[in-house]
Amino acid sequence: QVQLVEAGGGLVQAGGSLRLSCAASQRTINVNTMGWFRQTPGKEREFVAGYDPSGATNYADAVKGRFTISRDSAKNTIYLRMNSLQPEDTGVYSCAARIPGTTQYHTWGQGTQVTVSS
Repeated sequence: QVQLVEAGGGLVQAGGSLRLSCAASQRTINVNTMGWFRQTPGKEREFVAGYDPSGATNYADAVKGRFTISRDSAKNTIYLRMNSLQPEDTGVYSCAARIPGTTQYHTWGQGTQVTVSS
C-alpha cells in the first residue's frame, strides 16, 4: 500500500520561506496526480497546489506567485516551496494522490504543521 510522508513544516516569521516535502513509498508521483492541501482549525481543508503526471501544475489563487510545487521523480518526492509566508498560511499541510481523471484523492499523508507568526 502506498504511503505518503510529509516533512519540512515548522515555525517561521511572516515574509519567510519553507520547503515541504512529500515522499512516496512507491513510484506514486509519476502515475498519480499529486496535491498539497492545508487545513486550519474551524475551516475546511483547502486545495493549495497540484502536479499531474504530465508536469502541469495548478495553484489556489491565494498562493499563486508565492508557492511552487515541484517533483523529483528519482526520489519519488514532491515539494512545495513556500515564499512570502503570511499568518493566514498557517495550517496543517498534507499531500495526497489521486488517479488522473478522477476527483477523489485515494491516499493521504499524515500532515505537517506550518505556523507563520506576525
